[in-house]
Amino acid sequence: MRRPTRDTAESYRKITRRGLIIGGGMSAIVGTLALRMRYLQVEQADQFRLLADENRINIRLIPPTRGRIFDRNGTTVAENVPSYRITMVREEAGDVEEVIARLSKLVTLDPEELDRARRDLERLRGDTPVTLADRVSWEDISRIAVNTPALPGVTPDVGLSRRYPQGEAYAHLVGYVGPVSDRDLERIDAPDALLLIPRFQIGKIGLEARQEELLRGEAGTKRVEVNAAGRVMRELERQEGTSGKDIQISIDNNLQTYCHARLAGESAAAVVVDCESGDLLASASAPSFDPNLFVRGISVANYNALLENEYRPLPNKAVQGIYPPGSTFKMVVALAALEAGELDLTETVYCPGHLEVSNRRFHCWKRAGHGNVDLHRSLRESCDVFYYDMALRVGIEKISEMARKLGIGIEHELPLTSVASGLAPTKEWKLINRSAEWVIGDSVNAAIGQGFVLASPLQLAIMSARIATGREVKPRVIKSIDGVEQPSGVGDTLGINENHLREVRKAMFAVSNDRRGTAYSSRIIEDAFRMAGKTGTSQVRNISSGERATGVRRNEDLPWRQRDHALFVDFAPMDNPKVAVAVVVEHGGGGSTAAAPIARDITLQALYGEDPPLAAYPSKDRGRIKTQQEQLRQYSPGPTGDESDRA
Repeated sequence: MRRPTRDTAESYRKITRRGLIIGGGMSAIVGTLALRMRYLQVEQADQFRLLADENRINIRLIPPTRGRIFDRNGTTVAENVPSYRITMVREEAGDVEEVIARLSKLVTLDPEELDRARRDLERLRGDTPVTLADRVSWEDISRIAVNTPALPGVTPDVGLSRRYPQGEAYAHLVGYVGPVSDRDLERIDAPDALLLIPRFQIGKIGLEARQEELLRGEAGTKRVEVNAAGRVMRELERQEGTSGKDIQISIDNNLQTYCHARLAGESAAAVVVDCESGDLLASASAPSFDPNLFVRGISVANYNALLENEYRPLPNKAVQGIYPPGSTFKMVVALAALEAGELDLTETVYCPGHLEVSNRRFHCWKRAGHGNVDLHRSLRESCDVFYYDMALRVGIEKISEMARKLGIGIEHELPLTSVASGLAPTKEWKLINRSAEWVIGDSVNAAIGQGFVLASPLQLAIMSARIATGREVKPRVIKSIDGVEQPSGVGDTLGINENHLREVRKAMFAVSNDRRGTAYSSRIIEDAFRMAGKTGTSQVRNISSGERATGVRRNEDLPWRQRDHALFVDFAPMDNPKVAVAVVVEHGGGGSTAAAPIARDITLQALYGEDPPLAAYPSKDRGRIKTQQEQLRQYSPGPTGDESDRA
């Protein structure tokens, strides 16, 4: 049956209305989506572009090249050399242990180094390269490169590592670098991001440590594109960092090497100071060690060998070691007495071999005594009683004041670790540190450099330089930084009466050049280079009254650790001082027999700049010196008396 026209029209109207409603709704939805898309794609485009970049681009640090270190003449002391290493990225490796097992079949992996790498792989971010093996050969690198498909996450790499071409000669002074440890990070409030790079090297001791920020430089950056697994696809941008600054030190390499060679076989230290500038020309501590062993982490066996060596190769005896200065301290007491007006150059003190003080007998090294002695003879023959008497007149306060003026008992400003301040004691010091009153016997002991008085070889060398010049010579070890000369240590006048200094210098000259001088056997024959010096011997054990009654045991008859320390200080030439030298030989016995010959040889080497002619030595020594020079020429540093000697 045919539907009426009116019904058909009504149906069309309903359909059209519904279509419009649905169409409008769909249009609204599409419009909303379009607006949202416009908002995301146009207005928020920068934000989403940044998020996308953060997901696919990594920014990695580029370690800077560490600054080099040279001696005063340009000889390389510390340098950077290419070092091949094998690294692993945990995210790329998958099964880390399986990959390591495959790798170990191709190259030899050090167990200790591998344990450290495993710890780093566990605690660091998955995209951080961790060193599995360092300083591998080119052959090892080639094998890794050929087998790369079987070693996911493993990459052969090349970087720079520290090397010390002079070996042991600078181990204590320059120090060494090593991988950053947790202890290093704990000491730093806000560690540089560089320090968080696995196995990044920083200075551990010496100049390397004290000048770390200067030598380290600033890191560069590179932007690399990575895939979803973190594998680097390409490098997008690189910004190089700033290399560390090069440092030129004041040390003369030839003299430094000679000092180490001359001290071989001893537990000793030697310091040479330029009297004009204060430059340290040499600072040697023996025995030494190879700093290159520490760069990549020293083995337990090697480290224990250093710790167990009774000659103590690890401490820097030249600046860190402190010793009773013995008779080398007598110049301090003499100048204190002269400046205080307590000593006249013409007066004498009688020495019967001892002095009674507060019911105690203080002995002179010469049992029979020296008789009547004046200032010159007291230093020339090292009479103890003369200085006991001076101490009673002057008092410890003025003696210690003079000691500090001459450089003892103060910490000299040097960019080295563990620079000792020594000790010039006072009454207040003893009350605070020993909870006891100062007694007169303390002053008597201090008069001959015993008791509480302590000094380092560096301080003794500075003392000699100040006596020689009358100026406050200050030690300098950094000569220039990136070619810029650093302030010298010339220093102002000490304010000590020049006549008093002149008399002390004359007496020191007699020590080495008068037949009755305690160092006459170690004199310099060459007139232009004659030296002024002073022997010293410091006791390390108490001598009982019973032993004195039967005769004091000779040093050579005692165990090594009970023998006296031997010391010698000097400056030369007498009329125009160029260098000041201090030598300490631990448990060496007598200053005149153990320390003076070494100091004389070092002094001549410093003045000539090469092996001195045999004519500069006493005729009786020339045969021995010739043999010694021949032996020392072949030397490469490695880890390796009668009663008057007591003066």
